[in-house]
Amino acid sequence: MARTSQPELVAFIVDDDEAMRDSLDFLLSSAGVAARAVDDPHQLLEALPDGHCGCVVSDVRMPEMDGIELLKRIKSERPGLPVVMITGHGDVPLAVEAMKLGATDFIEKPFDDDRVVSVVQAALAGAPRSAELDSAIGARVASLSPRERQVLDGLVAGLSNKAIARAHDISPRTVEVYRANLMAKMQAASLSELVRMAMRAGILRD
Repeated sequence: MARTSQPELVAFIVDDDEAMRDSLDFLLSSAGVAARAVDDPHQLLEALPDGHCGCVVSDVRMPEMDGIELLKRIKSERPGLPVVMITGHGDVPLAVEAMKLGATDFIEKPFDDDRVVSVVQAALAGAPRSAELDSAIGARVASLSPRERQVLDGLVAGLSNKAIARAHDISPRTVEVYRANLMAKMQAASLSELVRMAMRAGILRD
């Protein structure tokens, strides 16, 4: 009996910025990931084949239909399709909203090439959640002081250092110190990684 070949998994890239599309397409293709780039979310929705076809890598800020609306459409029509969001600096609140809506992950611009490839490969593979990692993240959160936890809550809500300082009647410089401490304790290399940890720890809820 002949074996049925598995369909090739494709990373569908959608971004209205031609340079960004080409860059992501080249990066993923160079890493051996089948990629297909389009400039219009409507075009993407029409191009998606039936069944388990891969994943979507979408920019957040696009004209007509932004990445959040696209994510809602995909989760409504294709709930099992992983979606990775690309966000600009300062888009953390949008990234948090995206993850609440079911995005698999998000990547901040300017992004690290290796991280993009690893995130997309994990999305294509349907990487399961790790109970061991969840436990480790929970322990890191528990190790934070009350003030560090306040700063964490502010950061993952998208607040600036100044806004967090005003909310807790401390100086922005003090917030910077607490921020550095909690990033070290959480073992987070970036704000986006910190937000992902907060999501896994259940800190961010609707």
